[in-house]
Amino acid sequence: MSKFPFEVQTEEIQPLSVLSPEGEIVNPDMVPDLTDEQLKEIMYRMVFTRTWDDRAINLGRQGRLGFYAPVSGQEASMVGSVYPLQKEDFVVPAYRDMPQIVWHGLPLYQAFLYSRGHQHGGQIPEGVNVMMPQIIIGAQILHAMGIAMGFKLKKQAQVAITYTGDGGSSEGDFYEGLNFAGAFNLPVIFFVQNNGYAITTPFAKQTNAKSIAHKSVAAGIHGMQVDGMDVLAVIKAVQIAAERGRKGEGATLIEALTYRYRPHSMADDTTKYRTKDEEAEWAIKDPLVRFGKYLEKKGLWTEEDTARVKDEAKAKVNEEIKRAEKTEKMTVAGLIDSMFETTPKFLEEQKADFQ
Repeated sequence: MSKFPFEVQTEEIQPLSVLSPEGEIVNPDMVPDLTDEQLKEIMYRMVFTRTWDDRAINLGRQGRLGFYAPVSGQEASMVGSVYPLQKEDFVVPAYRDMPQIVWHGLPLYQAFLYSRGHQHGGQIPEGVNVMMPQIIIGAQILHAMGIAMGFKLKKQAQVAITYTGDGGSSEGDFYEGLNFAGAFNLPVIFFVQNNGYAITTPFAKQTNAKSIAHKSVAAGIHGMQVDGMDVLAVIKAVQIAAERGRKGEGATLIEALTYRYRPHSMADDTTKYRTKDEEAEWAIKDPLVRFGKYLEKKGLWTEEDTARVKDEAKAKVNEEIKRAEKTEKMTVAGLIDSMFETTPKFLEEQKADFQ
């Protein structure tokens, strides 16, 4: 009987950190090359995103938004992962990843229209390389494979980045995507925001793997784990992954260790599955506080700057939600028309009932 030859593949993956919780550089060799203006822009986006999140939660409670997944705590992972991308790169998000596509070019009022269930919310402007957030867990990952395959076939030095959470890494689409990306050496980044819970299920009950990043080994792609509360570490990780993709070196799986300070959604109660001690432990790692301390020590940011950005964000959010609310309301007939290039006869008959 012949034996099947095989080699056991193992890989140690150490988490990447650049900043300590006190805002001190702990890994000078991995500090991304950024100008002072870029550093301030990153902080601006993080403060804006948290302020927007606060306002969006209130809008949801007022019935002015539909489904909304809070993002506070994950700003470093979100802002940091999309910041190094080029305009031509493609962002393929999950349901919590609205900040990434807005910072990649989607107008904020369209993000609100999407949450309100309006068809115009999904009409992406020409030249904005994003997909709309996918509600079906993990389904967006395979869409990113097609985009990345297109980049490869056209010999374009671009990358696609697709997002999911720790819960999404248990879906079949996730493993199909990893395998496909490895088999075809695709320029794609799998960015997993591991915030510790798949709604209420803790990460320890989701997998027996050492980490999500280790799942890259079986797929034959590069794997990295990063401190997702450290925006400089996230930027560096994505820079490395994007450069690999552009050079034809294939896909990268990045696991960002982060935490959501708010509920999973507006229908969630975190007191049912998280402790106050755990929340306090993660509060010390607040990405805005950490990066803010770093910038303050460099003389680039003050508390007055934070207050100014909050005011600007509140005004912008109010302006954009009003614009969304003034958009012509959808009709049932319009909904049917938006689904088909040529409307089937039986639906034309149904449309007549609503006109």
